[in-house]
Amino acid sequence: MHSQVAPTLLDALRTGTALLHVALEKRLPFFCEQLDAGWYQRLLQAYYGFYGPMEVALYNCGLIPEGYDPVLRVKTPTLLGDLTALGLDAQAIRALPRCTELPVFDTPAACLGALYVLEGATLGGQVLRREMAQRLDVNAENGGAFLNVYGAETGRRWKDFLDYLGHLPLDALAKQRAVEAARSTFSCFEQWLDSQEVLL
Repeated sequence: MHSQVAPTLLDALRTGTALLHVALEKRLPFFCEQLDAGWYQRLLQAYYGFYGPMEVALYNCGLIPEGYDPVLRVKTPTLLGDLTALGLDAQAIRALPRCTELPVFDTPAACLGALYVLEGATLGGQVLRREMAQRLDVNAENGGAFLNVYGAETGRRWKDFLDYLGHLPLDALAKQRAVEAARSTFSCFEQWLDSQEVLL
């Protein structure tokens, strides 16, 4: 029995969120025939309404383990830039609805679970970026910067993040907390996007 190696944090997170991840991806409209510029803008507004409060809560909780650079990885300013590029002024952006049903970040492990979801989304953005460029002529200058938030650094920053996760010694309970927070992040995000009526 003892030869069985405990799953790494990354394995636990991947396995624990796989179904939620697939379920959300199926409902995102990026590849839907009916997606037009208006829908795309509503989608970005909804993303902004989630990422803004989410990043504030996460980065202000003071529990993210050493070695993570929020300045390098914060996504909300990029979303803000996209909304501005799409023609929203500061007042319109301030008036956008913001998500209040957020996951709880009460342990370092919970923070890691949430960060895993937010960082992982940057990889998916690469596929979406190409699709949006083809379909809606959206690029980094006119409202699509968020889909390519790390640009050429995407692969390297993901690898750096995995290294960061791999170096943190978490016991089984902490890993469980990380998985719960990651699952909660997916669920909150999907429920929020649903409430904003931007999903399929």
